[in-house]
Amino acid sequence: MLTSFRKKICLLGDYSVGKTSLIRRFVHNRFDDKYISTIGVNVSRKTVSVSPAGNVVEVTMMIWDMAGGEEFSQMQGSYLRGADGAILVCDLTRAHTLEQLETHAHNFLRINPTSKLVIVANKKDLINQVLLTGDQLDTMAVAFDTRYFRTSAKTGDEVESAFRFLAQLLI
Repeated sequence: MLTSFRKKICLLGDYSVGKTSLIRRFVHNRFDDKYISTIGVNVSRKTVSVSPAGNVVEVTMMIWDMAGGEEFSQMQGSYLRGADGAILVCDLTRAHTLEQLETHAHNFLRINPTSKLVIVANKKDLINQVLLTGDQLDTMAVAFDTRYFRTSAKTGDEVESAFRFLAQLLI
């Protein structure tokens, strides 16, 4: 018997960390070099199959892409409400984006205290510009009882793994 769930997922992080690109890569397996700032919220959907304990479970992920700028923070609470999980996205080439994840995580968990989190450190393809260390990422992951993934929306590296890991946590 196939079990299926529908889960609301939010992607949170500062502007230009690659939230929209990660979603585009995960949902459509595409990447676009052109930066277009998200205004408000965009919602995408993808169903994945995971197999906890040998049972196949389908998880339909309703993925909410939230604008990363300060001007959006006042409205964010209403969009976050009812979320089952979040992917917290930072940019490996901009250290301050990791520091901001703590604020994003606390705001999210204040509204959804039992939700699950995954940290995604994006832009690993920019190898010569990486500023964040594994120790910094480990510290943040431990603080929120989760794990992190170093991803590249451009190449697709580890993107699917991060979303599937969250889907597994949600069932």
